[in-house]
Amino acid sequence: QSQLVESGGGLVQPGGSLRLSCAASGFTLDYYHIGWFRQAPGKEREGVSCISSSDGSTNSADSVKDRFTIARDNAKNMVYLQMNSLKPEDTAIYYCAATRSFYGFRCQLNWNYNYWGQGTQVTVSS
Repeated sequence: QSQLVESGGGLVQPGGSLRLSCAASGFTLDYYHIGWFRQAPGKEREGVSCISSSDGSTNSADSVKDRFTIARDNAKNMVYLQMNSLKPEDTAIYYCAATRSFYGFRCQLNWNYNYWGQGTQVTVSS
């Protein structure tokens, strides 16, 4: 069974850092674009960052540029989201997602991602 599992969420003070991990099982991530998304209470889900399957190019929302970094380790079948300088408005459930469509293109956050994890809670509060 193909699935994604996120980990690494938690409670952190403003200005702090967290690293989220996304582990794949049942399939290899090599040919998949991977995206991180988040959903805060009462808000719609939004794309945070994605990393492309072929060349590892990335795309990020303006709200997290220069603070969040996405990376992948195909050998470990893992994708990471390093989050620095966290703000209270970053509080949300964070999901990783994968799509095999559009191989060879730079990933986009508005694509239809096929596989989703269960999410991990990130809370930024003093």
